[in-house]
Amino acid sequence: MKVKVDELVCEANAVCMGLAPEVFELDDDDQLHILLPEPPPEMQDRVRHAVRSCPKAALSFEE
Repeated sequence: MKVKVDELVCEANAVCMGLAPEVFELDDDDQLHILLPEPPPEMQDRVRHAVRSCPKAALSFEE
């Protein structure tokens, strides 16, 4: 799995960060950073949930 963010669409709502803080982080400028672009298998269900929960659909993943 590889996680991506569309920075033009992301509004820094931090839903993803709340669901998977090991993978997603917002900086002081409200820029989203993906800390683990290829999360380990034990985190992938939470990451999928975070991607689906993004209110702006700014996140995606490839299997």
